Parts: sequence; C-alpha cells; structure tokens
Amino acid sequence: MKSSFLAQFCVALLTNATPTAASSLEDLTRIGPPKCRFASQWSQDDILKNPSAFEWDLLYWEGRFHQNDVAYNTANGMSYDGTQLNWTTGARTKKHPFSAASKEALQIMLYSHAVAGSKKAARFLTPDDLSKAPRFAASILKRKLQTYLRFNKTNPGFGGFLPWMMTSESQVSPTWDWVNRVPALDNGELFWAVYACIHALEQSRHDDGDASFKRLAKEWQTWLDYVKTTATQVFYRGNGRICAVTKIKNQTLPLADPQQSYACESADYLDDPYEGEVFAYFLHAFGGLDRREKKALWQAKRAKLVKVEYNEGGVGPITVEQGFWFSSHELWKVLELPYYDVALIRRLYHNAERARTCNSVVTRVPGLFASVNNSTNTTTDDIIGYISQAGIVPIASQKAQEHDVVTPYGAWPTILFDKAVGLVWWRNMVVARKMQNPYGSTESTRVDGKLVSALVTWDSKITTVVALLGGVSDFVRPKMIKDGIYKDFISIMQREYGRVFTNLKGEHIALCLPKERVPDAGLRDFTLCLS
Repeated sequence: MKSSFLAQFCVALLTNATPTAASSLEDLTRIGPPKCRFASQWSQDDILKNPSAFEWDLLYWEGRFHQNDVAYNTANGMSYDGTQLNWTTGARTKKHPFSAASKEALQIMLYSHAVAGSKKAARFLTPDDLSKAPRFAASILKRKLQTYLRFNKTNPGFGGFLPWMMTSESQVSPTWDWVNRVPALDNGELFWAVYACIHALEQSRHDDGDASFKRLAKEWQTWLDYVKTTATQVFYRGNGRICAVTKIKNQTLPLADPQQSYACESADYLDDPYEGEVFAYFLHAFGGLDRREKKALWQAKRAKLVKVEYNEGGVGPITVEQGFWFSSHELWKVLELPYYDVALIRRLYHNAERARTCNSVVTRVPGLFASVNNSTNTTTDDIIGYISQAGIVPIASQKAQEHDVVTPYGAWPTILFDKAVGLVWWRNMVVARKMQNPYGSTESTRVDGKLVSALVTWDSKITTVVALLGGVSDFVRPKMIKDGIYKDFISIMQREYGRVFTNLKGEHIALCLPKERVPDAGLRDFTLCLS
C-alpha cells in the first residue's frame, strides 16, 4: 500500500470520498457508508487497481434494496419481484406484490453465504453489525419455509413447487394467470439454491449451541426430499420431454387423488442448454428415472447445444456456445452447479465474456445486454414492458432483438472471470443519470441516456451480488459429493460439451473494457441520491 490506513481515514473524512486503497474490509466499514452516488467517485483505473474496495461500496448500496415492502415481506419471508421508484425522488412507490421461484432462488443463494459467515453477504444484509448476518438470514429462512409448507398444504397439487405467486399476504397464492400452472425452469433454480443452503446451514459455525442452524437444515432437507418425489409426476412426460410449463387439473387436489392429472401446457419442452438445464440435472439425479430415460434427457437437448464463432469488427474468431438471445440471464446455471469444474466449459464460457464485452466495444454500446425491464413511461409512471430479446445477434439463434437498453446486471458473468473488468462495466452503466438510487443500482438505462427504468428488482441487482459472492457451487459441490452425484454430473458435462466443442478459438483475446459512456441527455438524478 502507498499510505497507512490512518492517512486514508483522514483523507476520507476531509474529502468525504471513497478511499481507493483499503487495509481490510473491516477498515472500510469503520470509515462509514459511501455516498449514494459512489460510482462517480471511482474511475475505471481506480477499479482495475482495487476492485475489492469498490465492491464493498457496491454491496452496501445494493443491500439497501433488502428492505420490507421493497425486496421482501418480513411477515412471511417471501421475496417480491421488486419496487418501482418515484421518477423525481427515487423513493419507493408501486410495489410488485408478486414473485416466482427464481427470485426465491436468488434470495436463498444470498442467505446461504450469510449463514456460512461471508463478510460480503453481511455487508449487504447487516452493514452496521456484520456479526448479525448469519442469524438474521436464518430467521428469514425459517419463516420462508413455514410459508412454503402452508402453501403446499393449501395447494398440494403443485407437489411442493411454486408458481408465480402473490407474496404480499401471509398466505401466498398463485397469481391470477398461474392458477393450476407451474414452471419447471424457475423451480430448478430454486431446488439447487435450497440444496446449497442446506449445506451452508449444516456447516455453519455461527450456532450458539442450540443446534438451530442444523435443525433448520434438516427441515429444509425434508422439503427438498419431498419435491424429489413429485418432480417426475409433475413435470416429466417421458422420452426426455420436460414440460416447460405444466398444466394441473386441480391445484387443491393431492397428487395421488384419482381426479388429479398433469400435462404439458404446450409442445415447448425444457430442452435448452441454458438456465433450464439445472432442472434436467435435478431430474437426472433425483427423479427416479431409469438409465434409458436419463440418457433421453440429454439426447433431447443436443440439438440446441451449438458451436458458433464471434467474428465482428476485427475481433475474433471467438468460439462460443450459441445463445438464445445471448443474454447474460441465460447463464444462470453456472451460479448454482459446478460447471466450471469442467475445464472445457470454463474456457468456453470465458470466451463468452470475451465476445460479450468486446461486442459492446465494437458496436459502440456503453453497456451490456440482458433480458430486462424496459424504461419508465414518465407520463403514466408505468414500466413500458419487458425486453426478453436483448443479446448479441451474430451468436444467437434468435435474430430479432432490441438494443436500445443496457443493464448493470449484464456484467455478472464477466465478474465470475475477472471481478475488476466486470465491475468496470457495471460502473460504466450506473454512472449514467438516475442509474443509482436509494436502493442501489437502477434496473436499466437507454443507451441514448433519455430514459431509465425507475425500478429495482432481484434479477437486475442480486444476480450481480451473488456473482460477487462466487455463486453457490462451493456449497453445492460437497453436498453432491456426499450424495454420490458429483462424478456423474462432471462426466455428463464433459461428454455433452466434448461432443460439440473441441478446438476453441480466441482464447488469447483479452476481455474488453468499455470505451463509450451513456450520454447526458438532460435527465436529473434522483433527489434522494444526489450525494
């Protein structure tokens, strides 16, 4: 270090600026909270030199999202999708009183790190006293499990799984459009998040002797063991076909009731090599399938595992896995399962980040693309809509895309390979007008700087936080080994990816750093986040 912590502390007090070198995370905590608009105090070079101190500021402000009636319901422990913001002040306005198993997964992944004693997770959850985080997270996990069990008792036809649901009442219920319907993809994400959390609870060293963490682990294991027994009946139709959405005859009837039945809502099966794959491996490992059906699961998916090359603007060729949109959202699976234990997959997905970051430089875009909520209509205060179709056209199967909006969470897959570079891209988007608010980063911004999405959600914020925590594969791996399924997972992934990817091109290419800025188009920052 160039200076002592005392000198840094004095400078910070005099200038009210964030120090760009840190003695330790604890030292940064003692300095006090960073400014709401902390990102503008950091240059790109500052972050490249000291990403951990910038990360500490980020975790503090993203943690402001974790409040009752903003991110979750303290009464039942359940997540909300998020909350809209006042266009002028940034104060919370219209809560999204609904959620899904995918948001629940992010919440539980975050808590897994907290109960395991992560100081970073504690910075997010209980920044004023890091020691309180494990028990705080465990208390919410306990309430959440009780809510799951009540829901299943009232709606046994879901087999323990979750539809999109209204979470604003103590007794959660399906949203109007998810009555008698349930998605596989989100529930696969939830399964492995709980799987990780059980291991974290079992291994936690923050118990006070009453075995409460281990007891909670056993209670969650009971829930997990139950959904293992129902998954095949609810979602699997044989010959490798997993229902993307299952239609339930009557959600209030038990699975064993003779009047109960399950069918795929359409011929759209969950056969992708992206985030939906975690459900396929859940069925493979725990669905009670015979060898033929297990083999069929992976055969059904092979048509969509495709090798393509990025070669645009003088950058490339870079060998990557073809995306659907090539949205950052599609890589969710690597946050949960130990894909990067397979060297080929790790190298391939490193290439994906070369393509992702360099594409934005080549196309002169000031940020990264991911499926995200569109901008706010300032006349009606409504969100204009949701943009699924946002990615990189040359390396996606779907060519009709929208590229007017970028989002900070587009950087989370890059963070897993190079924290500094990923945070530079995150910072490049949040320094734009209105892109920081009293609850951390804002959902998205137009690339022309004329509008933002005045909204905060789990997807657009906590994916980044979980990536900074390293995902949950380090919790999942030892439990997979204990359950005797780790070697099988590695073998399957080596086989499936090895069939398609051999010689990878472009591994010598460096991750690209942003060259463009979101222009100042006259927007004014939220008044509650001016300092």
